[in-house]
Amino acid sequence: MKLILALLLATLALAVGNHAHAQTWPAKPLVAVVPVGAGSLADTIARVVLDRLASQLGQPIIVENRTGAGGTIGAAFVAKSPADGYTLLIHSNAHTIAPALYPSLSYDPARDFAAVAPLGISPLVLVVSASKGFKTVGDLIAAGKAKPNSLTFASVGVGTATHLSAERFRASTGINAVHVPFRGGPQAMTEVMAGRVDFFFGPLGLVLPQIRDGKLVPLVVNGYRRSAALPNVPTTSEVGLANAEFPIWFGMFAPAQTPRAIVDKLHDQTLRAEQTGDVKDKLARLAVDPMTMTADQFAAFVAKEVAANAALVKMAGIKLQAD
Repeated sequence: MKLILALLLATLALAVGNHAHAQTWPAKPLVAVVPVGAGSLADTIARVVLDRLASQLGQPIIVENRTGAGGTIGAAFVAKSPADGYTLLIHSNAHTIAPALYPSLSYDPARDFAAVAPLGISPLVLVVSASKGFKTVGDLIAAGKAKPNSLTFASVGVGTATHLSAERFRASTGINAVHVPFRGGPQAMTEVMAGRVDFFFGPLGLVLPQIRDGKLVPLVVNGYRRSAALPNVPTTSEVGLANAEFPIWFGMFAPAQTPRAIVDKLHDQTLRAEQTGDVKDKLARLAVDPMTMTADQFAAFVAKEVAANAALVKMAGIKLQAD
């Protein structure tokens, strides 16, 4: 009986302590780790949202780019940081791909992080050169089935969203195609525009100017709904492709065991920041659509993504190779 009472008192003391800490949080500047380079879409989105969030919280938020190993270096740093709400991670769905690519990963994307809030979502667009003559995604699929392994597709690297998106497309359509990885989006896009590579699932913000100039033809978007930036381009599901969605999403995470009151406050304030007029406009110009979820819904979504991406990587036989 005394042991049970002691445990209850300890639990109560911890809850009261966490609540009191949340009441005074934040009392100093925050650090938001972005595990990719400055100027990337994830970095740009982070700065747009965090600038407003800092104003609302009344404390600066320092963006720190800790790059390398597919974003795992920065993520590992945050996973091992104190769970006090002062160190955050801003990442994309690459966070949920990492375990399948790095078997010796030192952290678990779901277990070792508190999922705070999604920051937005943007579909990848299946684009081809205007010179190829493909008017619909059906034309591309027919060409791929007529001559197996005759088509090539670009990506920005093995295991990236642009690669896995094409693999999911191939699984859905049953076509075979040859993967041609590049070190960056501009190089991949240039080769597709020139007709040297057949197709590319490109980030919307990257390929949109070339689409508007008529240099690239958009055949389909792989989001869950049509993009406001390309309202006339159908989704994969609308053209009858099952389980071919693979948009890029971005989110905020904190170390596991961060007090729930702080996670909730971060979630609510982040959502408020995203809904502010100037932030909404800036995200829209980046072709990033809202992705509204509760913290619990986001956590469940992340866990589901980890499992789905592991299955996809295994099915496609994707393995990282040393440079």
